[in-house]
Amino acid sequence: MGRADIEPGVHDIVLFDLDGVLTPTAEIHRVAWGALFAEHDFTDDDYLRHIDGRGRYDGVRSFLASRGLTLDEGDPSDPPGDSSVCALGNRKDALFRQMLERDGVAPYADAIGLIDRLEQAGVPAAVVSSSRNARPVLRAAGLAPRFEVVVDGVVIADEGIAGKPDPAPFLLAANLAGVTADRALVIEDAESGVSAGAAGGFALVIGVDRVDARKALLAAGADVVVDDLHEVSVGSGS
Repeated sequence: MGRADIEPGVHDIVLFDLDGVLTPTAEIHRVAWGALFAEHDFTDDDYLRHIDGRGRYDGVRSFLASRGLTLDEGDPSDPPGDSSVCALGNRKDALFRQMLERDGVAPYADAIGLIDRLEQAGVPAAVVSSSRNARPVLRAAGLAPRFEVVVDGVVIADEGIAGKPDPAPFLLAANLAGVTADRALVIEDAESGVSAGAAGGFALVIGVDRVDARKALLAAGADVVVDDLHEVSVGSGS
């Protein structure tokens, strides 16, 4: 177990990843990717190394490269299928949306507790996610009203910036909130997201270990790793 402290007046904003930090949608993504690449013997390790925290098309490229495979890039407008990187990514998205609509999603209780503590302390929060489905997930989980700034896969594409593990999405969110990186704090559960936080010059990068990935998160650059968000205090050890 670890402990992490958010200090009002020192940390002006908390930048949350979504899947696996605020909501258990990382597991839905994992199942969807597993179905997409079942014929390639897709494993949990593949998900953590090549997919977790990345945008869908980046994830497709990374996984295919791990198997020595290449595919035409295609276009984001490609229908779901197998003919291109974009078609595969869109098929994965269709699988994810089907599962989200069928099963719904509830936020982690420890995440709600931390958001409540931040609000009480007057520390704003934002969401930074590679997923183009971040806003539908936030709405489904009842979290949308709690975040003014959301930088997701749609924003990343519209702005033409690199996705995680590049720090650009986190830096954009901080900038939109009027906060410099050295006064912003990142909370992530993915190696790629932790690497992005470490590369961005943020005040603190907290890794959340929900899948026995403590060593990997520390190796990726986390300043501290917690088992869940109950271990994160806000001011005066709360």
